[in-house]
Amino acid sequence: MTAVIGAQWGDEGKGKVIDILTEHFDVIARASGGANAGHTIVVDGKKHVFHLLPAGSLHPKKPIFLGAGMVIHLPTLLEEIETLEKAEIEVRDRLIISKSAHILFEFHKEIDAALETERSKGGASIGTTKRGIGPAYMDKAERRGIRMGLLANFNKKELQVELNARKDDIQKRYGVSLNTDQECDIVEKASSILASCIDTDVIPRLHASLGKRILIEGAQATLLDLDHGTYPFVTSSNTTAAGALQGLGFPPKALTGVIGVAKAYCTRVGGGNFLTEVTGETGNRLRERGGEYGATTGRPRRCGWLHLPDLQTAAAINGLTCWNITKLDVLDEEDVIPIGIAEKNGKPVYKEMPGWKTSTVGVTSFDALPKQAQDFIAFIEKETKVPVSLIGTGPGREQMIVK
Repeated sequence: MTAVIGAQWGDEGKGKVIDILTEHFDVIARASGGANAGHTIVVDGKKHVFHLLPAGSLHPKKPIFLGAGMVIHLPTLLEEIETLEKAEIEVRDRLIISKSAHILFEFHKEIDAALETERSKGGASIGTTKRGIGPAYMDKAERRGIRMGLLANFNKKELQVELNARKDDIQKRYGVSLNTDQECDIVEKASSILASCIDTDVIPRLHASLGKRILIEGAQATLLDLDHGTYPFVTSSNTTAAGALQGLGFPPKALTGVIGVAKAYCTRVGGGNFLTEVTGETGNRLRERGGEYGATTGRPRRCGWLHLPDLQTAAAINGLTCWNITKLDVLDEEDVIPIGIAEKNGKPVYKEMPGWKTSTVGVTSFDALPKQAQDFIAFIEKETKVPVSLIGTGPGREQMIVK
């Protein structure tokens, strides 16, 4: 069993390596998070964006598990299924959803927006995607969440009663109107399509797969972890390898490999500290060369240089067995490439490495890289004590060095 885990603040390019690896695995699983995640894959020049389904879903016939740790926005899931099936990639026949995953309702999204507006008045905006993730996990922690098992034997009247009982409280606490009819119609439609996908006893089924090759797709990334990330500017779930095991119900000993994914530079969306952030012309150059706009929101990402202490932390927390360094080609035009190696008096300490000033786009052999690029990779390996096994040299499926 192998997990693919982001090592920065997300958007590292996990979807591409997952897509490449999937053909070598038998089962694909996603453990936690919701539609705030965005995996973008380019195949034959066509872009595919996933928010809830694992990126490995592009490979037909492989079972897909959505774990108990997820919060699922039903319209988004149905849209993704429909998009794939229009492309003649069958999903429902191989989709298994834990009954214990939680439903993310429309009112969760409205609460998210209301909370973010309130925080911004005090200058403490988190910068959430406003996809309702936090409020859905709040309901889960309050033991009042509604779970996907509801879809297996849907009773509209029971759901109406439960939601109506919450309307006044939600209005009073957040100033949000809960539209019971709308919410029930969404769940009813989802039930008619997904009822057969709900597994009421998913743990035995997952554990029966342990003799097979299982690929776990991490969502978001280590620095956004609720416990170990840059709190409070984090997501509302556990995004580490341990969190992935928890979200699916696998024991720790089942995990045999963890691939950490990190950009050759760094990006962040929303608020929070970003020690190696660069603005102005340099930040804009990285953003445009890297296409750094959110797959979920379209927001421009904050850009900056690689920060090795973050990678060292991610390696330690996740027990990384190797790195996938992505978007090496974005640095092709840089004269000098700073790498953050420490912090002093609240400012980054950099090691400057020479740029290679030549295109690496589409390079598929490590030996074909310029020496300066090879030295850049070797420095990451030395400082993190984790080998770099995969290096991205462009957005396409084939633009990858296997080292």
